[in-house]
Amino acid sequence: MGVGVAGLAGLLAWVGVARWLGMDGPYAALVNVVACALPMVLWSVFVDKVHRHRSTGIDWDNPRPWRETIDLSLTKLAGLWLTWAGIAAIYATGRFYWDWNYGGFPFAMWCFKWAAPFLFVASIPYTIWLDRRLVEPRDGCWSLGAWLMGLDETIDREAIWNHLRSWAVKMFFTAFMLSIVPPGFRDFIRGDLAQVLYHPVALANWLITFMFMIDVAFATAGYIVALRPLDTHIRTANPFAAAWMAALICYPPFVLMGNNGPLDYHPGTADWTHWFAGHDVVLATWGAMLVALTAIYAWATIAFGLRFSNLTHRGILTHGPYRFSRHPAYLSKNLFWLLETIPFLTTGSLVDALRTCVLMAAVAGIYYWRARTEERHLGLDPDYRAYSDWMTRNGMIPRFFGWLGGQRTAV
Repeated sequence: MGVGVAGLAGLLAWVGVARWLGMDGPYAALVNVVACALPMVLWSVFVDKVHRHRSTGIDWDNPRPWRETIDLSLTKLAGLWLTWAGIAAIYATGRFYWDWNYGGFPFAMWCFKWAAPFLFVASIPYTIWLDRRLVEPRDGCWSLGAWLMGLDETIDREAIWNHLRSWAVKMFFTAFMLSIVPPGFRDFIRGDLAQVLYHPVALANWLITFMFMIDVAFATAGYIVALRPLDTHIRTANPFAAAWMAALICYPPFVLMGNNGPLDYHPGTADWTHWFAGHDVVLATWGAMLVALTAIYAWATIAFGLRFSNLTHRGILTHGPYRFSRHPAYLSKNLFWLLETIPFLTTGSLVDALRTCVLMAAVAGIYYWRARTEERHLGLDPDYRAYSDWMTRNGMIPRFFGWLGGQRTAV
């Protein structure tokens, strides 16, 4: 948990500076991500010493001469650059990446445009340096390069598919996360203390914005800092099509729960501020519950440190909120939506109330489906199976639902 606390401390320090100086623009928002990521990198190296983990696949004590690995590195660079070329082609042709109606993706494209030359140049010495120390440098990236160059050596096609799936995750979610970094940061920095400290609704909304800003900063850092020397690399990307479908329909441009989407449960409803208007005690209590649920959601992301990512296996978490639930983020998110909307109270008819409840149940079902597909992937790792078994016997949330279902759970 120390790495997450270090990242949170860096983020809070920068937020304090940004509010003091009134810096609420997109560049300040990017610095917020750096202020979150840099302390985590330093903590990981100097305190946790993650670079010494066996799971990195690196042998620091016995580097090979570069002449022995240069051919491997050049082959790997060919595979890496082919992957990046494919991603660039998708970004260039994907309309939603340049359309503000899809959440401001042009800002992410601007970031990639400036980062691309640096990444291209830096990939050369980094790959050559790393391959000298890798126990097995012939990974999926190397196999893709070997296929491209027509080498006669045995090519691991499953490794190629895992490589492509891993970069597909980074391609999709890094762009999305970068696109939502500036608006959340701006909204929090611009919060007027003269208003938010004296009205329960304004205070709750401001704190909720703060929690989501933390979540997005940590998530963005996680997608960017996926490196073997930090033991944050992607072990495997989810190989099951159902998992990709369950995840992608929760994000634009495929999102089903968005405005006017088939699972949009908002028409005919009013939120909690409408139903409790004029009752400050109830508003404050309800707002506190919403803030608490959002805090749990952010805590679940903080617990990942530099390893946050959808659809991937980057190590098994057993601390923080994951001591109480296998899926604290999904659980808190759905409870938040339930308390925020109060679906059985509508401004329309009973039919609207029934429709809203059904649609909200469908959304919860999608997240349940998403959780199950993730467990199927992570369950390929015996460490996760051991964690899951422990949670069944001892986890507070699984035991609670087991009690609701009339199942006995061993203590």
